[in-house]
Amino acid sequence: MDDERLAYLALTQVPGLGASRLDTLLSTFDTALGAHSAPFEFLCAMPGFSRAFVSAIKAMPLEAGRQLAESAERIGARALIPSDGDFPASLRTIPDAPPVLFVQGDASLLLRPAVAVVGSRDHSPYGAEVCRTLAQEASWAGVVVVSGMARGLDAAAHAAALDAGGGTIGVLGNGLGVIYPSANRALYRRVMERGLLISEFPPGERPSAGSFPRRNRLISGLARVTVVVEAAVGSGALITAGTALDQGREVMAVPGPITSPVSAGTNRLLRDGAGPYLEPADLLQHFADAVALDAASRSSAAGGTLPESLSAEEREVALLLGADCVHVDALAAQAGRPVSRLLALLCTLEIAGVAEQLPGKWFRRTGNGKR
Repeated sequence: MDDERLAYLALTQVPGLGASRLDTLLSTFDTALGAHSAPFEFLCAMPGFSRAFVSAIKAMPLEAGRQLAESAERIGARALIPSDGDFPASLRTIPDAPPVLFVQGDASLLLRPAVAVVGSRDHSPYGAEVCRTLAQEASWAGVVVVSGMARGLDAAAHAAALDAGGGTIGVLGNGLGVIYPSANRALYRRVMERGLLISEFPPGERPSAGSFPRRNRLISGLARVTVVVEAAVGSGALITAGTALDQGREVMAVPGPITSPVSAGTNRLLRDGAGPYLEPADLLQHFADAVALDAASRSSAAGGTLPESLSAEEREVALLLGADCVHVDALAAQAGRPVSRLLALLCTLEIAGVAEQLPGKWFRRTGNGKR
């Protein structure tokens, strides 16, 4: 690793040295190494650079840059800086752009068109159903699904994208290697192995209250469109919608019952001019350049090794099921079949070990069937 890269990484670790001050240093000295080795008094003479702040710069050794890079490598990740070809172009120009990113997984996803799907942790079954369908349709259309790896609808969006054979990017509010919340351990591994995890925080850094609003600007910044599925007033999902608007991105919202607290935020977004998400075509009109998955890839990803004994009709219904619960009425609408016929098919899938019924005629996928 050359000294220029080490110097840049070291500068990103100076407390208080955000994007603006870093840009000032690089524009003044042309290189990070030149900024790092500049005379103390010269730095103090620069506007906004106090003696205490300059002391912090001078106290940060090049070795700190090496240690940062090696901490990422130890967990199978790497550091991206803006001069790298695979640093996401969409994040280079947002307000308070990240000076460094740490990535783990398939970094090629950063080069593809993406949609941010965000919503409430304490969501309704309706929200989960819409989120799953949205992420699935986006994935089949070749659009990467970005979300924040939180409980609830974030997790549902990531899981649905992976189940559909698509790409997903999990933006963390902590450093790589830290699984938060712990309930998402299995999802964390799935995204790391088949998608991409990304963070601007050093590997191993624990989450804090202020880290999640910062994460939200990266979620919207990576995406062409941000869709808010369900959000209470004052929720983090609405913060993400706000950062999307600040970045000049498109915001869409899913309408919900006016009596539902988790739809209060989305309904207000719609009242204030957000685009309504009523069907996949509303979203996909913004992604004419995306390359859709072929039918074989869809079937392989969603179907896995479904039992060969299943009929074509049973297999079709199985492919509509995901890890999140869906009501039989909604499933019947998706499948284009009467509820009575669908219940018979679902009964067969239950016997085959592919589907599970929960109280209230809710169903979900449980696996690929009995061996």
